[in-house]
Amino acid sequence: MPGVNFAQFPRFSRVSQRIFTRSLSTKAVGETKAPSRTAIEINHRLYHPDEWTNVNPRILSFLERRIHVQPHHPLSIVRQKIVQFFGEKYRNSKGNPLFSVYDSLSPIVSVEQNFDSLLIPPDHPSRDKSQSYYFNRDYMLRAHTTVHQAELITSGLNNFLIVGDVYRRDEINSTHYPVFHQLDAVRIHTRKTLFGEADLQIMETKPRTHEEPTHQSCHTLEAVKLVEVELKDTLLGLVKSLFGDKVKYRWVETYFPFTHPSWELEIHHRDDWLEVLGCGIMRHAILDRCGHKDAIGIAFGLGLERIAMALYQIPDIRLFWSRDSGFLSQFHDNAPPGLIYKSVSVYPQCTNDVSFWLPGTSAAESFDPNDLYDEVRSVGGDIVEQVHLQDKFTHPKSGRTSMCFRIIYRHMERTLTQAEVNEVHAKIAQNLVEKFNVEIR
Repeated sequence: MPGVNFAQFPRFSRVSQRIFTRSLSTKAVGETKAPSRTAIEINHRLYHPDEWTNVNPRILSFLERRIHVQPHHPLSIVRQKIVQFFGEKYRNSKGNPLFSVYDSLSPIVSVEQNFDSLLIPPDHPSRDKSQSYYFNRDYMLRAHTTVHQAELITSGLNNFLIVGDVYRRDEINSTHYPVFHQLDAVRIHTRKTLFGEADLQIMETKPRTHEEPTHQSCHTLEAVKLVEVELKDTLLGLVKSLFGDKVKYRWVETYFPFTHPSWELEIHHRDDWLEVLGCGIMRHAILDRCGHKDAIGIAFGLGLERIAMALYQIPDIRLFWSRDSGFLSQFHDNAPPGLIYKSVSVYPQCTNDVSFWLPGTSAAESFDPNDLYDEVRSVGGDIVEQVHLQDKFTHPKSGRTSMCFRIIYRHMERTLTQAEVNEVHAKIAQNLVEKFNVEIR
C-alpha cells in the first residue's frame, strides 16, 4: 500500500534470549530507577526486572516456536483458510487481495499498547499481574493481537489481518494454556467507501449526550446499520466456509472495551453452543487517535486453537505444541474436508495431591491460584494435564488457611512412571515452599 513503510513494525524471525548479569551502566528498556544486575535480553534488547516481572524461562521458550506459520500444522491450516476467505471476498481495483496480513509482529509490547490504546480501563482485571505476563511495569507479552490495531491504522492501513501468539496466565486443563493464538481483523470505511455518492454521513453533526445500546453517540444510525450488516454477513460466511453451510448459529450481544455495539457468534457444535469469535464496531476514540475523524471501523477476533479443536475434534490443547510426527502427519494443506484427529495413543494418568498451609492468617486473601498454576507449569511442563483445587479450609483456632490441589500428570507421547512423577511433584512442592513460604502438610 502506498505510503506505508512495512519495515517499521517489529518482527520476530529468529528469537535470541538470555538472562544475564550486566554492567550497572547499561540501561535496560523500561528502566526508571537504579537497576539491579540482572536483565532479560531478547533480540538484542534489554528488559530490566522490577516488582511487576513475572515472565519465566519456560514462557519465553515459546517465543521462537511460531507454530501458527509452521507448515502442515493444524493452526497454520486454519490460519490459511481464513486468509484465503478474506482474499477471495475482498479485492482491490487491481484484483489483488484487499486485506494485508501480519503474522510476524513481535509479541513483546508496551503496557500502553496492550491496554491504553484500546481504551481498557486502569482498574480492568486483565491488567493484574495474576492475569498477564510482564517483563516490567512498562513492557509485557501481548495478551491479545488486538494490541497492534492502533499502530497499523496510524501507518495508513484500512484493511488488515493480524495473526500471532498471545500470552495469559490461566488455569490448567484441556482447553487452557498460557500461550495460544489469535487472529484479528480490521476494516475501516470512509464516507465514500461506505455510501458512494449518496448524500449520507458517518458522523452525527450534533452528537448525542448519551450513548444508545444500539450505537455510539457520534455515529449516524445509517452508517451503523450498513457496517453491522457487512460485518455479520462476512463473519457468517467465514464460519460457513469452515464448518459448512448447514451450521446452526446465533448472535449474542456482549461487551468489549474497544467496540460498541459488540457481538459474539456462537455455533451449535456437538450438542452445545460454542462461541467462535467476538466482533463489533470500533470505538471512534480509537480511530480518532489514529487520525480518522470521519470514518467508521469494524473488527473481529478469534482463537485459532478453539476453531481447530472444534474443526478437527482435537481433545487437548497441549497437542498443538507436540513435535510428534504421529500428530503432525495427520494434517497437511490438502487435508480432505471433514478430517478428524485420530488419537495416537492414550497413556494413563498419574495423580498426586499437594496440600499446604498458607503463611499467616491473611495470606488467603492475597494468594492467587494463577501463581501456583504458573509455577506448576514451569516445573512440570506439558506432562501436567490438569490442576484442580480439591479442598480449602480455615482452621477455627489458628486462623490459618489450608489448600489442597490435585495435579494430574499425563505425557502425550509415552507412559509416565510413578517414580518420575513423584520426582517432579516433589520439585513442585519444594518450589512452592521457597516462592510462597507455604508449609507442606
